[in-house]
Order: sequence, then structure tokens, then C-alpha cells
Amino acid sequence: MEKIHAYLVGNSVSSNSQDAFSLYRKSGFGQPVGEKVQYSMTESLFLAEKGRMKVFFKTKELNFRELMKKANSSDKRMSIKYPIFKDLREKGYTVKTALKFGADFRVYDRGFQPGEEHAKWIVFADHESGKFTWHEFSAKNRVAHSTKKNLLLAILDEEGDVSYYEVRWLKP
Repeated sequence: MEKIHAYLVGNSVSSNSQDAFSLYRKSGFGQPVGEKVQYSMTESLFLAEKGRMKVFFKTKELNFRELMKKANSSDKRMSIKYPIFKDLREKGYTVKTALKFGADFRVYDRGFQPGEEHAKWIVFADHESGKFTWHEFSAKNRVAHSTKKNLLLAILDEEGDVSYYEVRWLKP
């Protein structure tokens, strides 16, 4: 498979190559929108880092560092979110944005793609130095419960390792 040639316009990365559509069908990267496949910034970073995608801004090809800088300018939490996205994808999960849920990601169990099955988890990413109140924790848990997903807290530590804490509702 050739490297996918994609273009950054505003905060959106997209490609109209057949390889982009093929990768979507095979691995769930991106989302077909008309004649193009549109990628989240985390997907674009991952594919660029893995050597599967070249991202162009106007006529200039961006290296990974330049793409990360652009991603950080539009999302100040990208340095927390990207390592978590990368960790989950490398473990075989399909990871999509969860903006409409007010969360960072929705995660599909291994072997399942969006449209085939509902996401198993809704993920909130944070750094180990981050803090939230019981009220904020309760709100996150309510979002997960109302969307029929399990809450997954993904915590990035100083060394770049990720720890996951799953929260489920239990009826005794």
C-alpha cells in the first residue's frame, strides 16, 4: 500500500486516494465524507508517525513534529490525548473521537468497527497531575451510562505510560 497523501485544511485532514478508502475498510481509520476520507487529528498523527500517511499543508509536506505543532495549536490537550490514542490503537482497538458526547474518545472492542457495533467505552484522558472533583467524576460517569458505554479513565504519567481505570454501574 502506498502512503496516503492527505491535506490539512483548517483543522481537518482528508484524502481522496483509493488507499485512504481501503485503509478505512480494513482498519477503521478515518470517516468517508463524500468523495474523501476525513481523519481526526489523532488519526492523522498516528498514521504519519507510522509512515502510512504524508500530510501536506498547502504544498509543503509536514513532518511529524510540524503536524503535532499544528495539532497542539488547535487542541491544547493533544499532548495528553495523542499518546493515549496511540496506546489504544497499538493494542488493537478502534478509536474514534467522542466530541458529541463531551468526551475525548469512544473505543470499539478489538475486531469491531463503527457501524458494526456500538463502542464499548467512552474515554476521558488526563495527565496524572490533573485533578477533578467528585462532581466532575459523577458527570463523566453519567455521560458514559447515558450512552450505554463503560467509562474508561486514561491517565498519562510523566514517563509517557498510560494507566486505564474502568468504571461500570452495578446494581446490587
